[in-house]
Amino acid sequence: MKVLVTGTAGFVGFHLAEQLLDRGDEVVGVDNINDYYDPKLKFARLAQSGIREELVDWHKEVQSYKHAGYRFIRMNLENKPELVALCDREKFDVIVHLAAQAGVRYSITNPDAYAQSNLVSFLNILEVSRYNKVKHLVYASSSSVYGLNETMPFSVKHGTDHPVSLYAASKKANELMAHTYSHLYRIPTSGLRFFTVYGPWGRPDMAYFLFADAILKNKPIQVFNYGKMKRDFTYIDDITSGIMNVMDKPAEPDGNWNASNPDPSRSTAPYCIYNIGNNTPVELMSFIREIEKNMGTKAVIEMKGIQDGDVTATWANVDDLIHHFDYKPNTTIHAGLRKFTEWFKNYYAAGKVAEVKAAANAVGV
Repeated sequence: MKVLVTGTAGFVGFHLAEQLLDRGDEVVGVDNINDYYDPKLKFARLAQSGIREELVDWHKEVQSYKHAGYRFIRMNLENKPELVALCDREKFDVIVHLAAQAGVRYSITNPDAYAQSNLVSFLNILEVSRYNKVKHLVYASSSSVYGLNETMPFSVKHGTDHPVSLYAASKKANELMAHTYSHLYRIPTSGLRFFTVYGPWGRPDMAYFLFADAILKNKPIQVFNYGKMKRDFTYIDDITSGIMNVMDKPAEPDGNWNASNPDPSRSTAPYCIYNIGNNTPVELMSFIREIEKNMGTKAVIEMKGIQDGDVTATWANVDDLIHHFDYKPNTTIHAGLRKFTEWFKNYYAAGKVAEVKAAANAVGV
């Protein structure tokens, strides 16, 4: 297939593009490479995919020297004319929309970034999907949409009407916008509610990354809600395999959908919502102890109260994903954190980002 993947300089987008290329798909990646976190890490991910940093410029296509089927364009998705021109030219079979302004806490102090990146951009993605008759639009939602809901495990059958951050509200809005377009224009859309993704090449603003970095530098780590938190940590490979399974099977209308007792995850339109997680919540302090073990150093811990926008627990019910796609998240927290800390110590902490970037820039003309 020819696939547009947005956010390919990001954590999940980078890994997904690599997996799609490995199986023979043609991929066009876009990303604006903003400075929400260090752009050097984003360029280093691109270098791993064969994209030379010095050639990355706004609206200019760059061909990967590692993958014949991979092209990258630096673009703001809020720029509708640029996105329309790209999609009119390429005629994508599938769009996987992962680009977004991430971060729960950041949304409290920078709300405008979420309106542009998560609402305007998504509307533009829906529009190009509509006019180019895309066979399937798959997009990233978030477990944060469950908000004040405390019924565990979180199910796509549950209500999500009480978000506690603007980030969560923007993701809920994406689901509603997708349903509208699926209903009006019969665009198959599938939303995936991600549950705390972790692994090599991860985001530096995520807790596990911050913990590893602080332990390495012998600095204190801040543990919120006094450590009384649980998260459904999901390893990156389990996420990408789930995305690929979903994108290969476009959403279909539910012939048994009942308007008098509506299932919020289905519709008479070709619209689906899925949780994508590990279905095994882990206590935060146990998670920290596992990082300590792999880093070979004890953490200096500062206990803090809960932060605005945080929820105390997440736990994914993935029954629908198992039923429809035989989804099997099989990476244990022990194996996943071992792989992450090996990457972190041997690559990131050792300063090898610069080495890989230099090697990538030396290839080709």
